[in-house]
Amino acid sequence: MGTYVNPGNEGFRDIVSGEYVDKTGLIALVNGVIGTPRKLVCSTRPRRFGKTFAAESLVAYYSRGCDSRALFERLEISRDESFERHLNAYNVVRLDMTEFRGAGDVAEEVKRTILRELREELPSAGAGNEGHTNEITSALTDFVDATERRFVFVIDEWDAPLRERRSKSSQEDWVYFLRLLFKNMTFTAKAIAACYMTGILPIVRYGTQSALSDFREYTFLRPYAYAPFVGLTEAEVEGLAKRHHMDMGELRRWYDGYELSYVDKTVNERLVVRTYAPFSVISACDNGEVGPYWTSSEAFESLRLYVDMDFDGLQQAIVQAVGAAAIRVDTGTFENDLHDVQSADDVLTLLCHLGYLAYDAVTQTARVPNEEVRAELRRAVARSRHTEVARIVRESDALLRATWDLDEETVAKGIAAAHDAGCAPVFYNDEQALRAVVKSAYIAAADHYARVEELPSGRGLADVVYVPRRGDAAPALVVELKWSRNTKAAMGQVKDRDYAQALRGWGGPVLLVGITYDPKSKVHTCQIEEA
Repeated sequence: MGTYVNPGNEGFRDIVSGEYVDKTGLIALVNGVIGTPRKLVCSTRPRRFGKTFAAESLVAYYSRGCDSRALFERLEISRDESFERHLNAYNVVRLDMTEFRGAGDVAEEVKRTILRELREELPSAGAGNEGHTNEITSALTDFVDATERRFVFVIDEWDAPLRERRSKSSQEDWVYFLRLLFKNMTFTAKAIAACYMTGILPIVRYGTQSALSDFREYTFLRPYAYAPFVGLTEAEVEGLAKRHHMDMGELRRWYDGYELSYVDKTVNERLVVRTYAPFSVISACDNGEVGPYWTSSEAFESLRLYVDMDFDGLQQAIVQAVGAAAIRVDTGTFENDLHDVQSADDVLTLLCHLGYLAYDAVTQTARVPNEEVRAELRRAVARSRHTEVARIVRESDALLRATWDLDEETVAKGIAAAHDAGCAPVFYNDEQALRAVVKSAYIAAADHYARVEELPSGRGLADVVYVPRRGDAAPALVVELKWSRNTKAAMGQVKDRDYAQALRGWGGPVLLVGITYDPKSKVHTCQIEEA
């Protein structure tokens, strides 16, 4: 039993001794591809989404360096027909690539580490090929022949060497090393039963071609059958909330928002998994209160780096997202490289992979998923070097307070400032353009409200309604927008069609807000009344 070759099950033993949510159904998925053309798997997801837990469970289950029956016999995988066949039945190489951050040549250090442990058990492994390119594959093949067991590779944080700002040649050497192991048809077929890689980013692309084309990829944007194992599901969070006496509504508001869809072939039906970040939910349950657990100072600095990039449309999209709008994203151009982003779509796609935005593959749009992420993203934008954008974010709080105070002049000036900052369409041509500006100006409303657009109420549809979150003392807002008309027309329509009707049952104050824009004078006006 070694550290990297045929390790023990201590890592998983520590995990299950704590607040462990059973995700061992993942093992059954990997069992299903062992020894098939689909045996190379790369499953990627954001930080703190259980990547290491998944890797440790696979190591403990497959490694012949330990006996893990007692660890798994009460877990979900023990009820699968494949359980006995693969339990502790393989040689395992377990690599956590964050451990090799300090290596000057990552690929060479990984190779030396594996060879050292192989030769501790089999001194003749790779004999006669020292220093050759195929030294590592020769040693692994000798080990398979001697033990009569193939290898399962489990590589955690596979992309860590690519995320570090190390030399391009070192990064390319790491990718080449992986190709040597998993794209050599003769060696891979003989020596590799399966490989499970996990990381934050999908496999880097060169143009349109994947650098490791034989891997089946399951990303945070398109997880397919791995969707139930990416994070915590709604039912799993409900179970934790009940055990820890937590408010499920608050857990949803802070940590929900990722919806991953996949086709369940057992029922031939498309299912949607509501996914929560495990680290945040479990931290909240442990501490007895919700809060920003997922984010960190390191993550914030990297987030601000991307938010500050100078690409056309990026600042507008980020501010709209902070204000709870869905934004259009073309994910097809991003080459899965942190250091090679070339457009606003590349940045937004990267933010989706990092978990700062939730992507909807059906509508091809992204949005901020929850309160935890929105607060972090808003902070990054507020400190942006793009001064006009940062000013609008900082002044949005004042705009909201002015609305509550019925200060019509300050509200009108705030809307105009949001328009001038370029965080919405530069030219108005209809009420939809005006609506985009108003939503950008009111991004602070997301702290207090759920926003509903085109809400059926009274005798029509209210343009935008801000409904206070449970327990918040803020007044509800019914906002009517008019382009090329005066505020009396806007307020008159709100009253005549009784748009406030839908809010009468909620029990708090309601403000009616009419906002207009005159294309001739280029002036915004506002009228506010209590319902």
